[in-house]
Amino acid sequence: MLPHQTLGGSTSSSTGSLSQGAKDDCTSSTTIHSAASDDRYQDQTFLKVTCFPELLACDVFDVKMCLYSLFLKHLQLIDVELRRQKHVMILHVFRVYIVDFYFKKKMPEDLYQSILRTQETAFEELQAQLNSRLLSMEFSGAHKAEYQTLDDLERSDKGYADHVLDHMEAFWQQTDQSLLLLLDQAKCSRAKAKKIRMCLGEAMIAVEEFFRESQDSQVMATQERMFNWEQLVKTIALLKTQIQEESKCRFHAISHTLDELLRRNNLTVKQKEELLTGIQEAFAGKIELYEEECIQLGKNLIQKCLLSHTEKIECLSKAQEDQEGNLLHKSQPLGDLNAFLKAYCEMSEQQRKTRWKLEKESDCETIEAMIDLYKKLHSRYSHCLEDLVVQLFLQTLPVLTSLPLQECEFLKDEQQEDLALQLEKSESHREKLWVFFQEQMQQEQKLWMEEHAFSAVTHKCLSETNEKIVLCVMSRLGGLSKASLNYVTQKHKSLLQSMLRRLLLRQIALCVFAQMRTSRRRSSVGELKEHHILQQSSSHCFDELQWKQLKETVFVPAHWLTSYF
Repeated sequence: MLPHQTLGGSTSSSTGSLSQGAKDDCTSSTTIHSAASDDRYQDQTFLKVTCFPELLACDVFDVKMCLYSLFLKHLQLIDVELRRQKHVMILHVFRVYIVDFYFKKKMPEDLYQSILRTQETAFEELQAQLNSRLLSMEFSGAHKAEYQTLDDLERSDKGYADHVLDHMEAFWQQTDQSLLLLLDQAKCSRAKAKKIRMCLGEAMIAVEEFFRESQDSQVMATQERMFNWEQLVKTIALLKTQIQEESKCRFHAISHTLDELLRRNNLTVKQKEELLTGIQEAFAGKIELYEEECIQLGKNLIQKCLLSHTEKIECLSKAQEDQEGNLLHKSQPLGDLNAFLKAYCEMSEQQRKTRWKLEKESDCETIEAMIDLYKKLHSRYSHCLEDLVVQLFLQTLPVLTSLPLQECEFLKDEQQEDLALQLEKSESHREKLWVFFQEQMQQEQKLWMEEHAFSAVTHKCLSETNEKIVLCVMSRLGGLSKASLNYVTQKHKSLLQSMLRRLLLRQIALCVFAQMRTSRRRSSVGELKEHHILQQSSSHCFDELQWKQLKETVFVPAHWLTSYF
């Protein structure tokens, strides 16, 4: 609860005192959470999640941070998969050349098998070294902790980026060594060797172009999925708190009815206070049971959905591995290399879309199951609250006030009408909050689109500048043939594309960290704005100009990171 927020209550002094008591009770229970939240805020600590369904069970205070951390995790998964595909393509390209030499009787079978094993072993060792370093880095941190800090996450991403760059350099060197070994053992002529180098360079440029497009597409799709996840989590959060809003509305309706009995001298102030205290404690007990069931049943449901999703993903992964193996083991003559690259790229894109479709269906199934669960729990506990109200009006009040049962039933009906008005206002408030939330989402999406456009322009300038530098250096050197000049330019372009693609992911990660640094302060500003929208009036703490400034203070553009990047 924010410092300027108060619980609504009756206009009478007696109800006001009880409302203050309720506020004190609420404040005391919230103080513990606020204190814990403040400590976690200072350390920038948040819950560690590995997949979307886990977000549905985390603290609202952590949702945005968890979403960002999940987005960073998916960036790494994109990078891992593209690197794996690159290794597969390179190995297959070498295999195509070796098979061609072998079929043309320019290479004995034992040498053919030896070169092939050497290449495969070398690339496998490079990948094993990278995995070992990443695993060592993971174990050096608090990888088993339930919570993680933003500093830990930044160090982890920086370490990951450094290890991947080292791996890229080693991979390039190994590729050159493998090509030299192939040309040397095959005893190629100089003209044949140049042709193979040029063909390989053209193939790698085409591969890098596909990877760039695939990476851009996957990053955009992941960001869109993140926004969808945030909307789904918000939907669940609003649904989960609906019973609390209903209990408040019921309490206020009962309070108004008892105020009427107090004015008619059917109740004393003490009796009214005791009745309100009793109904408040009874409501609080039911709400506590409701929240416990939401947590326990929600976790059980999430685990069940995760198990089902894991089984589906394993089956799909096995089928896609078989599909990739069938394509790789087909006989590919040298002339069909471009056809293979095209077929592999198309297969990879289709597999990615199939996997994401399955994941989206799984997310929808989880959300639908959670919505059904919360609706059932809300219905059950709403009936429990109704039973408490019926007991108050038809059992307690007739005895306490000596009013006839028929009149108490009439009072209950009046209370029900008042409750309907209260619930209608509550629903109107929720609709306003949802509209405000959608506006915030649109503003954040606009920010990320601007960042993407800025990154695209930056990388284009880097690429063009480096190309000019290379051409300038080559022209100053002189004495190089046109074929050599083309090869050097081609080689540099291939390596530059690979590096820029990796740096793009790092730049996106830096933008995410910039947003995470201010995420919780922006959440607090968002809460102030939500309260302002509901109050429809200026707060005593801010004037209209300040509220206008707050409305514009939502996200922090990350362009200032460019100099650091």
